[in-house]
Amino acid sequence: MPRTPLITTFSIVATDGVDWGVAVASKFLAVGSAVPAARAEVGAIATQAMANTSYKQLGLDLLEAGRPASEVVEVLTGDDEGREHRQLGVVDRHGGAATYTGSRCFEWAGGRTGKGCACQGNILTGPEVVDALLTVFESSTGELVDRLMGALAAGDLAGGDRRGRQSAAILVVRRHAGYGGFDDQMVDLRVDDHLEPIPELSRLLGLWKLYFEKASSEALLPVDDALVARLRSALERAGRLPEGADLDELWLAFEAWVSEENLEERLASHETIDPLVLAKLEALPSAG
Repeated sequence: MPRTPLITTFSIVATDGVDWGVAVASKFLAVGSAVPAARAEVGAIATQAMANTSYKQLGLDLLEAGRPASEVVEVLTGDDEGREHRQLGVVDRHGGAATYTGSRCFEWAGGRTGKGCACQGNILTGPEVVDALLTVFESSTGELVDRLMGALAAGDLAGGDRRGRQSAAILVVRRHAGYGGFDDQMVDLRVDDHLEPIPELSRLLGLWKLYFEKASSEALLPVDDALVARLRSALERAGRLPEGADLDELWLAFEAWVSEENLEERLASHETIDPLVLAKLEALPSAG
């Protein structure tokens, strides 16, 4: 068997029926480049231990063809001479989940499945790591990305990789949820080398929410005369709009600031304003 990287790690693959994703952490450089794969409305995969990265494309193709998670595991591992060194988690489009741990993975190694999720790890401090992943995910509500992040943090708190910490990643896909709606890659965040990779990943997720997460329609503020006055006041105070500027100039100045701050994904129209964008604008320091 050719030598492959030993990716000692713990991961969770999951779906809520809208999003599909993977969260993973490891004492391994850039774990996000090797372990996770997901395809919107198809499924998600984590390949680890002596990882066979060909599992990702092959597995997603099998899932897209309608094969359930359990069959995908059987097909991928069945013809692989190194399968006893592999570890794999799969979730399909219907929420079916399967996990596989080869007999020659280093202890502690194992996995569990739950509703819409598969949790697995190798070279862990113990089974409590995988138990924590599953328990926290199944008991949580809200967006999948937040549930995955919470599960990953719980696994780390329970002991995580017994060799230590180095990298972490989270990948979540949703149809047309990528930048500008041009692809399905909603969240793809990686911490490649860090003393505290999971807190750092959580910090990055907070930034993603700031720049890219869409506010609910109920949260958006309607643009009326009072709101226009607030925009004008904030822009003038920050030195971004001259006094007496007309409405067209105001919107041009506002859009220029939004672009500079990389907040364009939160700017949908001139009829409504995201309250987070408004708060960030009104927090600008005075130019004087």
